[in-house]
Amino acid sequence: MKRVVVTGATGLIGRIVIDAWRSGGQYDVVGLARSASNHTDVLCDTSDLEGLVAAFQGADAVVHLAGSSAVSSSWEAVLESNLIGLRNVFEAARLAGVKRVVFSSSNHAVGTFETANRPEIFEINDPRQIDHTAEPMPDSLYGVSKVYGEAMARYYVDHHGLEAVCLRIGGCMGEEASTSPQNLWDPQRDNEPGIREARMRVRAVWLSNRDCIHLIERSIEADVQWALVYGISDNPRKLWDIEHAREVLGYNPQDAAPREIFPGVE
Repeated sequence: MKRVVVTGATGLIGRIVIDAWRSGGQYDVVGLARSASNHTDVLCDTSDLEGLVAAFQGADAVVHLAGSSAVSSSWEAVLESNLIGLRNVFEAARLAGVKRVVFSSSNHAVGTFETANRPEIFEINDPRQIDHTAEPMPDSLYGVSKVYGEAMARYYVDHHGLEAVCLRIGGCMGEEASTSPQNLWDPQRDNEPGIREARMRVRAVWLSNRDCIHLIERSIEADVQWALVYGISDNPRKLWDIEHAREVLGYNPQDAAPREIFPGVE
């Protein structure tokens, strides 16, 4: 059984994958976070390089989810967690002899493509789609930090022999969130202001819990040294390409957001 360290164990995606792997037994999973919780096995901040090296000993892979996650993150928050902390994770992986790092990047690395073209870009028949070959178009300092993370991953692949998979994750909000399809498409919300555009966007970007877990598992298991892919479910409108993830990782999403925005209306 592979030993997998998950940084950011107290975050949404960290909790989702740790719960799945603990109950399913796919991996010997170690949750790492800077605060105590039911998902935290190792208390460590990513600013602590020596602590990370110790935590990564014997690990086959690190799934790096820690960092400042708000799109509105300040420069100070981005600098500490998403730049310095991220470099420490890759350096600690190298020093500890970890084979692979799976880095949680974000669609916000190319977010200006969306913001410059919304809401038309969400229409069901809009042909525009962005893939792994697109140039970076960050929409925030948070987005800039994710582009930096992808570049750091590539550097460690090319110059230190690590394997790295970068996931530009879409709208993974958890099954219970008000913005998840099961709640967003509640008929009682049909007359809410802005509900049409909200449903259109989720239809184009949603990533279910199940597909998120599967995507990360394929990122750990696939026979690749380097990959940059998008992570969304098999939605009827796909703002970002997932064919590359299918090809290089064997990603096979099982879920999809509803096609109809309102009954009988696409």
